Amino acid sequence: MPKQKNKGMTIFAIGSIPLILVLGNSMLIPVLPKMKTELDVSQFKISLIISVFSIAAAISIPILGYLSDRFSRKAVIIPALILYGSGGLLAGAAAAWFSNAYTWILAGRIMQGLGAAGTAPIAMALTGDLFKGGEQSKVLGLVEASNGFGKVISPIIGSLLALIFWYAAFFAFPVFCLISVFLTIFFVKEKKAEKEPPPVGKYIKGLASVFKTEGRWLFAAYFTGATCLFTLFGILFYISDILEKDYGIDGVLKGGILAIPLLFMTTTSYFTGSKIGKKMPLMKKLIVLGLLLMTISFSTLTLFKSLVPFFAILVISSIGTGLVLPCINSFITGSVPMDRRGFVTSLYGSVRFLGVAIGPPIYSTLMEWSRTGMFLTTAGLTLFAGLLSLTLIHVKKKEPSEENDTLFEKLQFT
Repeated sequence: MPKQKNKGMTIFAIGSIPLILVLGNSMLIPVLPKMKTELDVSQFKISLIISVFSIAAAISIPILGYLSDRFSRKAVIIPALILYGSGGLLAGAAAAWFSNAYTWILAGRIMQGLGAAGTAPIAMALTGDLFKGGEQSKVLGLVEASNGFGKVISPIIGSLLALIFWYAAFFAFPVFCLISVFLTIFFVKEKKAEKEPPPVGKYIKGLASVFKTEGRWLFAAYFTGATCLFTLFGILFYISDILEKDYGIDGVLKGGILAIPLLFMTTTSYFTGSKIGKKMPLMKKLIVLGLLLMTISFSTLTLFKSLVPFFAILVISSIGTGLVLPCINSFITGSVPMDRRGFVTSLYGSVRFLGVAIGPPIYSTLMEWSRTGMFLTTAGLTLFAGLLSLTLIHVKKKEPSEENDTLFEKLQFT
């Protein structure tokens, strides 16, 4: 492992990368109604401003994951952040000065999605490269907490920026990205490759062998991570709707209320990551426990409509999500050798993005169908994810003796 001169700043720099990613959608959500009015477009067209970002990211993440394995993590992360910021600059300039603003805003959002593909998933792989053992799990917990913290503050930041002018958030993206670029350049030191990267054919064969031996538990892990993000953004979409329609709550106050469950998730993620170390059996137990808490919470929510008891029950699911995600991150990040880690973690990022992208539209349909049916369907999904994790992830009881062992050496597959 390359020696990091200032480990605290290295962790801070890595943590800034997923924080930038989360701002991409969450910061714009409070601004969408105003954007719809200013651009004079349909609700469907406004939803595309969120969807094209996530779809572009989901498609390109595996490609950038491969490039990060072939070259280096920083060689992907830094240009990705620059592209991300440039997309925001284009969207902001279009909103301020272009006649056909909507089309150019979409183009800027696609650029941002392509840039987003090289942020959080590659940061996970970078963490796996730079840190080992219990320290790796702790840093991964911080990375997930940074992701959650971004979800907490981004609606509030978006609401505040909208007080200046409705497209101010677009111009904020390049500023945040520039800060992260400088942090990455100066405080993240990568180990130089000891050998030439394998040709594409050999690389693909190596990946095929990974998925052949580890495919079943990786499927369970991918599905569980996507489920957590799908339910999180779906439920937030539902809460945003009822706060405005049923309670007349909007603006910064609405963003603050939406931040409550996210704050519980972020706090739990941090403490989970700091405690799990390389304890594989504990990780599996926490994944199953977290999914069980989510199932109980979503099932119970069918009985409550008043705001205070509703949120009191909802935070149980947030705690469950905070237990699950750091453990899943640790499993996936340590599942393969360094030279193929970027692709595997990026594919995980891709399915998480798809979960985010499909959550709001599916929950919109479920809300029209039945509130009770929506929550029971959600509970059924998290229960199924829990059963998959329980049956497909098998770990040895004996803890590893080598600090740099990868998790696949300690996993049993059936």
